[in-house]
Amino acid sequence: MNAGNGLSLNIGKYQKHLNIRLKELQDQNFVRRLWDKDADLWINQVDKTKTTELAMGWLNVVDKMQENLPAMEEFRDEILNAGFKHVVLLGMGGSSLTPLVFQKVFAKNNQTQGLKLIVLDSTEPAAIKEIEQEIEIAKTLFVVSSKSGTTAEVMAFYSYFFSRVKEIRKKKAGENFIAITDPDTPLVVLAQRKNFRKIFLNFNDIGGRYSALSYFGILPAVLMGINVKELLNRASAMAKACGHQVPASQNPGVILGAAIAQLALQGCDKLTYLMPSSFSTFGLWLEQLIAESTGKNGKGVLPINGYPLIEMNTYGEDRIFFQMEVENEGRNFVSQRINDFIFMDYPVLGIQIKDELDLGQEFFRWEIATITASSILGINPFDQPNVQESKKCTDDLLKAIEKNGELPEMRPSLLEDSLFYYSTYGANDVKSLLEKNFHLIREGDYISIQAYLSEDPAIKKEILELKKILQRKLRVAVTTEFGPRYLHSTGQYYKGGPNTGIFIQFIGSSIPDILIPKRSYTFGVLKNAQAIGDMQALLKQNRRVILIDLGEKVVSGLSSFKERLREMNPIIHNEVKSKEEFNVPTVLLGGENYAEVNLNQATL
Repeated sequence: MNAGNGLSLNIGKYQKHLNIRLKELQDQNFVRRLWDKDADLWINQVDKTKTTELAMGWLNVVDKMQENLPAMEEFRDEILNAGFKHVVLLGMGGSSLTPLVFQKVFAKNNQTQGLKLIVLDSTEPAAIKEIEQEIEIAKTLFVVSSKSGTTAEVMAFYSYFFSRVKEIRKKKAGENFIAITDPDTPLVVLAQRKNFRKIFLNFNDIGGRYSALSYFGILPAVLMGINVKELLNRASAMAKACGHQVPASQNPGVILGAAIAQLALQGCDKLTYLMPSSFSTFGLWLEQLIAESTGKNGKGVLPINGYPLIEMNTYGEDRIFFQMEVENEGRNFVSQRINDFIFMDYPVLGIQIKDELDLGQEFFRWEIATITASSILGINPFDQPNVQESKKCTDDLLKAIEKNGELPEMRPSLLEDSLFYYSTYGANDVKSLLEKNFHLIREGDYISIQAYLSEDPAIKKEILELKKILQRKLRVAVTTEFGPRYLHSTGQYYKGGPNTGIFIQFIGSSIPDILIPKRSYTFGVLKNAQAIGDMQALLKQNRRVILIDLGEKVVSGLSSFKERLREMNPIIHNEVKSKEEFNVPTVLLGGENYAEVNLNQATL
């Protein structure tokens, strides 16, 4: 099915179900009610006692940003004339993912004419040190970006870099800082007290994960010197294509969302996306939007990065594949594999874009798609009830550190190869521990590898190897995440979605570490407290969790764990098709002729 606006659907036997669903949406006047912000589409009568407003200001934000674009460009010119060279965005989750997409997608080939943007959304000390070594502190503009104005990680970043700037610029340190936040937040008060250069007040009727086309996403793009005028024009064109007068059956956002929801209701609830390597960070943005919006009430759609592609017989029937292609880039290995998935009757969604500036339209398309899918699934896409659980557990641990000077002691389940294992199961060795944790795995389950580690190439390579081993042995979907970023995105799905996940968390020692100003603990301790707090929150939701402390030798520790995975013999409770049952050439299933995606091109 060619749905227009670059969208194509190859969903085979599910097409008839989608057609019925689209007719139902049309009969319900869904599109008009969506634009009228009709709460009945998402919130039931019980929830209405708790929620009186929908954060849907993003529907009309493109027009507002177009009106404010000249003022933002004037501010960028002011910053350039003042001699600034870099802009470092201090953010987390909804306030940082869109800028991260812009940083990674547009930074190549000199596509920008402004400041060099660097996004910091990790409490890993190595990430902070790496940024500090790249910039000249006195000539760097720091963007403190937080909707609530209280995000713990963001305020820790601010404290550190403000103290560093103050060492050089003394009383003028505030001139190196701006804030993006909602009206009347504590960050507004702080920015005024510290004489920030400027405060950009966002619109308080927009939730964090729907803020891509608001100040949170657009201002950093302007500071980079991206052609934001054209980016917003394309977003505006998509808004019109998804407008209130466009029937559901012709509406590109509604069709996409209806397809995803209908497939999820048929058991295909793992949205596996395959992006061009230069657009890989767009997948991180999709993760938060879809997982945090839909993952609640025991329901949801789990987004999964599809790399590395491995043998066809390792993919279960719970998969939807989504490919984004760039016009005129030609066929490649991934495109060929997509054809293989279509041949094997997997549902496949595709979007073709013209170039990088089409991201403006894709942000809007996927926002419409996500709220459409949420309505069909009976989920309120604008809240995140389980995100606070990890925050509270982490806050309690940090209070204990302030009081006692260290993290509370935990008793490991097992010590082997200098690695500490923490699990609800006891065992005499790692092989047995793993087999106990995985012995109940069934078709439709998934595994999430959650690394509170540095994102350096050696570590990412080891984690990708772990992903391949687990998928081959257990024949279930495997996600790979870096903390604390995922706490503000897929973390909601992991606790509020279906209880079908097994979670493997990694922590390690941060050497050298960095003390957080005016705190009695370091960034490394904060990072580990976040991991342990999240483990506690998962256990409260009866999730299956293993936490592994790798110590100081992180890479060798991951390698050692990898060998233990290879040795385990789990009992699998799902039926897996053999190569013969697939009835496709062996070359597509692995073996000596199998051309796997190069690890250097793959991203987590």
